[in-house]
Amino acid sequence: MHTMNKTAESVWENCLSFIKDNIQEQAYKTWFEPIKSVELTDNALYIQVPSKFFYEWLEEHYVKLLKVALQKELGKNAKLLYKIKMENTYGNKLPFTEQIPSNNRPAVKTQEIDVPVQQKNPELKNPFIIPGIRNIKIESQLNANYSFENFLEGDSNRLARSAGMAVANKPGGTSFNPLLIFGGVGLGKTHLAHAIGVEIKDKYPDKTVLYISAEIFTQQYIDSVKKNTRNDFIHFYQLIDVLIIDDVQFLSGKTGTQDVFFHIFNHLHQNGKQVILTSDKAPVDMQDIEQRLLSRFKWGLSAELHQPDYETRVSILKNILFRDGVEMPEEIIEYVARNIKSNVRELEGAIISLIAQSSFNKKEVTIDLAKQVVEKFVKNVKREISIDYIQKVVSDYFQLDVDTLQSQTRKRHVVQARQLAMFFAKKYTKASLANIGSQIGDRDHATVLHACKTVDNLVTTDKQFKKFVDDINKKLSL
Repeated sequence: MHTMNKTAESVWENCLSFIKDNIQEQAYKTWFEPIKSVELTDNALYIQVPSKFFYEWLEEHYVKLLKVALQKELGKNAKLLYKIKMENTYGNKLPFTEQIPSNNRPAVKTQEIDVPVQQKNPELKNPFIIPGIRNIKIESQLNANYSFENFLEGDSNRLARSAGMAVANKPGGTSFNPLLIFGGVGLGKTHLAHAIGVEIKDKYPDKTVLYISAEIFTQQYIDSVKKNTRNDFIHFYQLIDVLIIDDVQFLSGKTGTQDVFFHIFNHLHQNGKQVILTSDKAPVDMQDIEQRLLSRFKWGLSAELHQPDYETRVSILKNILFRDGVEMPEEIIEYVARNIKSNVRELEGAIISLIAQSSFNKKEVTIDLAKQVVEKFVKNVKREISIDYIQKVVSDYFQLDVDTLQSQTRKRHVVQARQLAMFFAKKYTKASLANIGSQIGDRDHATVLHACKTVDNLVTTDKQFKKFVDDINKKLSL
């Protein structure tokens, strides 16, 4: 195929007419009309897009369509490169362009391990796939977009981030083993866990890294018991150099899985392999996890991710805007940062929503628009409410301390408060009745069931009591 008589314009024109036939007119106007073709070299077409946000949107939604269109024009080795025209917000107003190849960061490559043959069973079963003998392929399951570059440092995450960096530089070679990253929803635990893995794969391509959620790990374990391959399951995990387990609190109450994880953990730890865990609570607050595992979790470092402070929130927003090549007035950035405090995920959601509003509706981003978006986000945040938090709110409301609430006393007002705490724990958390009982003064699930029934009855018969319930409900759903 000769590109002699082709120009960037003619190739792009042909691509556009193909694309136009395949998508809706509105989408075409929004996402394809603003693109300019810049140059054509061999089989690579350079196109210019107005912002980083634009490029990400195309890559996420239209990359297949673009690929097909280009290959029609330039053959199967066609390449697409984006030039992004960024307004330079720092001082001089000259725009600068940034160039990104289509599909920005390469995915993390598949890893291969040579398994020693003298293992009892020559066909080591990989819980992810059942491969052939000896050389088994293991997908790291890392998401290359969760990198350290886009995990902004601030007071709220400095310890966890630095520890993560240290582990990535010397996996298994620091005293941070295991590294347990814990904190509330949307503060970046999973992001940081992936970032460590991605960084390790960059620095030590030969190390086998595996990211897995505790939920899937449990599922695999249950399957291995059914299929009689429990030992293979353990052997497989003992081959990993860097094991990352997300949401380890999910193991609570699952004794079989905890037991098998205990063996895997010991083997990895003794052999200088790195273990990284994430959890939504600190080891001391983990319920229904065996003591011997908890003590292992405390061997290394437990680093908490806190809610980002105002300065960090501002810099996160600015970073997203800069990355997307979008400008927004300072007062709007500050407004969003002041009003969304709960977590980073909400913050990103709100600013991306604003970017989208302004680029789709060609609207100027005003404080009013920001207010609407922020209100929507703040209203929709179903905060993950913990049983501890519920006990605190109920205790404060009745002017008791939590210890009294949990104590064995049968004084009527304490019993009522305790029953309310149980009732709200059932309403607001996903915890089992047994788990609720064990956290509220070590009671059994029957007690919790009884408490919920009592509260339901009293609400309909006792006006004063109904007021208690409504007041506490308000406090919890703020």
